[in-house]
Amino acid sequence: MHVPAEALLVTVAPTGAETSKADCPQLPTTLAELVTAAQECEAAGAAMIHVHIRDDDHAPSLDGQRLADTVAALHEATDLVVQLSTGGSVHDPLDQRLKVLDAAPDSCSLTMGTTNFGDDVFSNPWPFISDLYQLSQEREVVPEFELFDLGHVASLTRLLKTHGLPYGGKVHCDFVMGVPGGMPGTADALVAGVAALPPEVTSWGATGIGRTTLAVGLAALSKGGHLRVGMEDVLTLSRGVPVQSNRQLVERAVAMGELAQRRPMTPTEARTLLGTRPA
Repeated sequence: MHVPAEALLVTVAPTGAETSKADCPQLPTTLAELVTAAQECEAAGAAMIHVHIRDDDHAPSLDGQRLADTVAALHEATDLVVQLSTGGSVHDPLDQRLKVLDAAPDSCSLTMGTTNFGDDVFSNPWPFISDLYQLSQEREVVPEFELFDLGHVASLTRLLKTHGLPYGGKVHCDFVMGVPGGMPGTADALVAGVAALPPEVTSWGATGIGRTTLAVGLAALSKGGHLRVGMEDVLTLSRGVPVQSNRQLVERAVAMGELAQRRPMTPTEARTLLGTRPA
């Protein structure tokens, strides 16, 4: 199957690990809320979901059974490509993060280096990156390489040179921009990042955190990239206007794509683009 150039992969990241339910009651933190958000976002044009889970107290969790149940529920209720975060929260130990792949998602995030994350440090040392990547190859899980800084692009080049191509043979990455401590959410930074990508990269997208979301999204579209949006990354539609649902952010991404004469990709096309296992 050929994926046409005008097809736009819209990924939704509905929850994240940073925002509390108390501060944002509309954040989908229960499995039922997550499934509902996924169905709404698929209907609005999303083809992949980037998943963080929470426990019964709405705190970030990497519980193996919850992860497996979440993957199963999303596969049953939607056709979306299910991508689990292996970042968890910045406080999660590395060994627990490796076990995320036990839940057999279609895809997983794989952050290509350590980065300052506000007042915290998001730790991704080279041995961990290497172990997680080789595990993804063994488990037939397609990684999305998360690039928070220009040095992470160099790490991606090193990883591919050392361990070869991912399962499925495609290389998809996402620039995560505007994190305090990472690369700024600007068109100039995105252009520099895209220019440095290794030749093995077959597709890329971008995420703008907070108020950088529109600048990054528009710059990505102008460079032929894809978009990740969601309440993990932004909680306001404009100054003083809170997001009420992830669907609103997907609808806005689809509308931006239409201005660039791009149409939302189907989940089937996304599987072809990313090289995941068949649905």
